[in-house]
Amino acid sequence: MRVIVVGLGVQGHKRRATAGKDFVASVDPVNREADYRRIEDVPLDRYDAVLACIPDEPKIDVLGYCVDHKKHVLVEKPLWSAREDAIVDLQARARRNGVVCYTAYNHRFEPHFDRMRKLIDEGTLGRIFSCRMFYGNGTARLVRDSAWRDQGAGVLPDLGSHLLDTCRFWFGDVSDRFSVVSSRAFENRAPDHVVLSSEQGAMRIELEMTLLMWRNHFTCDILAENGSAHIASLCKWGPTTFTVRRRILPSGRPPEESVTLVQDDPTWALEYVHFKQLCAASTTTDLANDLWLLRTLNRLGEDAIVMAKRAS
Repeated sequence: MRVIVVGLGVQGHKRRATAGKDFVASVDPVNREADYRRIEDVPLDRYDAVLACIPDEPKIDVLGYCVDHKKHVLVEKPLWSAREDAIVDLQARARRNGVVCYTAYNHRFEPHFDRMRKLIDEGTLGRIFSCRMFYGNGTARLVRDSAWRDQGAGVLPDLGSHLLDTCRFWFGDVSDRFSVVSSRAFENRAPDHVVLSSEQGAMRIELEMTLLMWRNHFTCDILAENGSAHIASLCKWGPTTFTVRRRILPSGRPPEESVTLVQDDPTWALEYVHFKQLCAASTTTDLANDLWLLRTLNRLGEDAIVMAKRAS
């Protein structure tokens, strides 16, 4: 499969490296390293698929161009649009032309995220009481100095989209009943620290995200009827550890099993292989998860912006 990379920034360089021999050209309106300035300038017979690493605003137009010209496309999360019906229309056009439109959530390919999903699916934890995730990096200054990133709901669509998507990856069709507990813009114009909470029946979910964690970190703690499960860090920041504790009744120190990985980030390569498999199988495009995330993030984003302004 021959691919072009549209948007030659940080993500674009990663996607280009992952594509390896499949890569044929790059597109970027300002990066002089790119081969073309506009996707329309690339001859259609040169490529089969597009890796779109672009800001939110032009996404629908670029993806529409791709699917209308029967090109598969991977787009960096989140799939944003000012109108929900634009995503519904994009899905219809992709299906009509028999191409894959896929939104990249590379954390689904973290080895410990996959372990957590399998553990939950097995049911050995029993009834889940609580899931708490924290995701933090130290990019506040980089975001503030960006020409386009420090706006809107800030950290919420950036890191929050990963956390919300992970909830659906692990727990299935969770409801959109999330609320903003806290939203602050400590250093940036847009929120740089947000906490969300949700009551999903008997299970409570809390999601905390920030650009003010000077040493990048991720943690997850799931508390359940028969024990607990925990993730500390991601492969890109390794070492990363997955721990399962089996409950002792009526109480006591539980036996513990841990797996620690020290390796390069495998998620980009694994996700690219997955995308190629979807294309080879002519998988029907399904943007239902993107619609759910769009609705949820838009609603929470409005609340986060208002709350951050009140706190400033």
